[in-house]
Amino acid sequence: MKQFFKFMFASMLAMLVTFFITMIIFFAVIGTLISSATSSSEKIVKIKDNSVLHLKFDYPIKDRTSNNPFENIDFSTFETHENLGLDLILKNIAKAKDDDKIKGIYLDLTSMNTGMASIEEIRNALKDFKKSGKWIVSYSEVYTQSTYYLASLSDKIYLNPAGLVEMRGLSTQLMFFKNALEKLEVEMQIIRHGKFKSAVEPYMLEKMSDSNREQMELILNTAWGSMLKDLSESRKISIEELNAIADDIKIQTAKDALAHKFVDKLAFKDEFLDELKKRVGAESYDDINYISLSKYNNSTPEKEENVSKNQIAVIYASGDIISGKSNDGSMGSETISEAIREARLDENVKAIVLRVNSPGGSALASDVMWREVVLAKKVKPVVVSMGDVAASGGYYIACAANKIVANEKTITGSIGVFGVIPNAQGMFNNKLGITFDFAKTNKHADIMTMFRPLTAEEKDIIQIGVENIYDDFITKVGEGRGMTKEQVDSIGQGRVWTGLDAKKIGLVDEIGGIDEAIAIAKDLAKLDSYSLVDYPKLKDPIEQFMLSITEGAETKILKTYLGENYKYYQKVQTMTTQSGYMTRMPYEIDFH
Repeated sequence: MKQFFKFMFASMLAMLVTFFITMIIFFAVIGTLISSATSSSEKIVKIKDNSVLHLKFDYPIKDRTSNNPFENIDFSTFETHENLGLDLILKNIAKAKDDDKIKGIYLDLTSMNTGMASIEEIRNALKDFKKSGKWIVSYSEVYTQSTYYLASLSDKIYLNPAGLVEMRGLSTQLMFFKNALEKLEVEMQIIRHGKFKSAVEPYMLEKMSDSNREQMELILNTAWGSMLKDLSESRKISIEELNAIADDIKIQTAKDALAHKFVDKLAFKDEFLDELKKRVGAESYDDINYISLSKYNNSTPEKEENVSKNQIAVIYASGDIISGKSNDGSMGSETISEAIREARLDENVKAIVLRVNSPGGSALASDVMWREVVLAKKVKPVVVSMGDVAASGGYYIACAANKIVANEKTITGSIGVFGVIPNAQGMFNNKLGITFDFAKTNKHADIMTMFRPLTAEEKDIIQIGVENIYDDFITKVGEGRGMTKEQVDSIGQGRVWTGLDAKKIGLVDEIGGIDEAIAIAKDLAKLDSYSLVDYPKLKDPIEQFMLSITEGAETKILKTYLGENYKYYQKVQTMTTQSGYMTRMPYEIDFH
C-alpha cells in the first residue's frame, strides 16, 4: 500500500510540475507574441527610394483596424499578418500619393473578401492616387468580377497566359427553408409590416415573392450599371459591348481577355516582374523595394499633419444590432450610445461622423442609439457615412443625422419591422414523442413559447406591436429626412435600395465614402483645421487577448474551417439569440 501511495503522489507531483512548466512556457510565448506584435506596430519603417507599394486584399476588410495583436496571428506557424481595416487602407493610399519615395502601386489581386461598397471606396482612393502622375499596375492568375473592378483603373493590367477574367453579370442566391420546416413539422409564425420585408420569406415560401424579386433585380441592375460605367470609363469599352461580352460569356480564356481589351498583356509572373523591374530601375528582382500596406502604415509621413484642438469624432457602428455591449460581429446599443454621448459632451469635438455598416437587428437597441444621435445633433453636426450596408436598424440610427452619405453600391433602406415565433409542437410531439403541459397565472403568460401555436388573439396582439414600431420608425425617418409619414411609407414597406437609388428618393443626401462625409462634417462645423479621433475607444492588447481566450475554442475552430462562410453561421446564431421585434435586413446580399 505504501508503494501505491508513493507512486500516486509521485505521479501527482510530476503532473503538477508539468502543468506549471507548461503554463510558464505558455505565458512566455504569449509575452513574446505581445512584444513582437506591439513592437512591430510601433517600429518606424524607413522607406527606400523607388519603392513599390504592394497591395493585397485577401482577407476580410473591416471598417476599422483592430489593435488586437492576436487577431492576425497564424498559431500553426506563429507568424503575424497585419491586416489593415478600411480606415488605414484609405489613409495610406492617400499618404503614398504625396510620398516621393513611392513610385507606384502593384495590385496583387487574387481574391477580395469584402463588400462592393468597400471596394468602391478603395477604387476611388486609387483613382485619386493616379492624379499624382504615378502608375498603378496589376497582376493576377484569375480576376474575379470584384478584383477586376478594382484592377480596371490600372495603367496596365497583366494576366497569366493560362488565367481568366470573369465577366458574366451579377447574381445572388437566396435559400428557402419552408419545405424542410414542414418535414420537421416546425411552423414559423410570422408577423410583419411591409410587403418588401422579405426576411421572413425563407420560412414561408419556396421562392422569392414578386415584390422581393422586383427589389432584388433593381439592386443588382443598379449595382451592375454602376460597375459598367466605371469599367467603360477606365477601359474605353462601351457599356453595350460590356453587356454583350457578359451575356455571351465571350471571355473564356486569357487570349479572349486580351482580344476584348480587358487586359493589356499576357505574362507569366517572371515576365511581369521583369517589367516591374524596369519601372523602378532595379537590376534584379531582389532589388525591387516592395513595401506592404501594413509596413507602410508604420512609416513616418513626409509631411506631419497639423495637430488641431478642434476634433471630428469618427464613431464606428458595425455589425448586427443588439442590446448591451458590443462583441465580435455585433454592435451593442450600450457601447455605441456611450461613444456618441462621450463625443457629444467633449468640447473639443466639433462634429461627429457616424460610420454605419449594419444590416440592423433589435428594434429597441436601434431606438436607444437613435436617441443619442438626436441629442448629439442638437449641439454639433452629425454626418452619417454608410459602408457596405446600412439598412433597417442601420438606417434607423442614421435617419436623424444632418447629412447622410452613401456609396453607390451601399445597401440601405429596409424600413420595416417583423417578428418570428417558431412553433415546434408538431416536431416534438410527432417526431420525438415529447409532449408539454402548462400551468400559468394569466391567459397569455406563455405567449412566446415555441411549444404551442399562437392563438388568433395573440397574433393580433403581436401584430399591433409590429404596427406601432413601424409607425414610430417611419415617423422618425420622416422627421429626420423632412418627409411626411406617407412619403416614407411609400418608399418603406421593408424595401431595400442601393445608395444610388436611395439618393434619388431622398433617403441619402450625397454619394461618396467616409472621406466625403468627413469633409461635409468639417464644412458644417466651419472648421479651418481639425484632427480625427476614433470611437469607441479600442481596448488595450492584453484586454483584447483575454477576450480572445474567452471567445472559446469552438468559435476559433469554426472560423478556421468555415473561412469566409463563418459569417453565415454567425448570422444564424444572431437570429436565434435575439429577442423582441426586429428591424433587420431581409438577408445577406453577396454579389457573384
